Amino acid sequence: VQLQASGGGLVQAGGSLKLSCAISGFGFQHYAIGWFRQAPGKDREWVSSIAANDGGTYYADSVKGQFTISRNSAKDTGWLQMDGLKPEDTAIYYCGATFLEQYSDYTSYDYWGQGTQVTVSS
Repeated sequence: VQLQASGGGLVQAGGSLKLSCAISGFGFQHYAIGWFRQAPGKDREWVSSIAANDGGTYYADSVKGQFTISRNSAKDTGWLQMDGLKPEDTAIYYCGATFLEQYSDYTSYDYWGQGTQVTVSS
């Protein structure tokens, strides 16, 4: 069971990035996928999740209307499209997988990727 997050980088404010979360080793279609981020000196913050069954999407208020989460079970991959990036979006972004429906609770997640750095310059 492995998750591999990628797609981070350095971007100017107002720019876009698309993060990917590739999953191998288990039934991707049975897990909800979540994205969290952690900025230096701050706690890990829930960003967005997408459900396993109906593909329902959920967003933190801080990114609603700015980020879009999606998944493709055939490709065992999830994505986080981030538009209109702001300096306060700078963080390490992690993807996780969970059977549970407490999507915003990072302790609910069974598996994690290694994180990908997103840096937004002003």
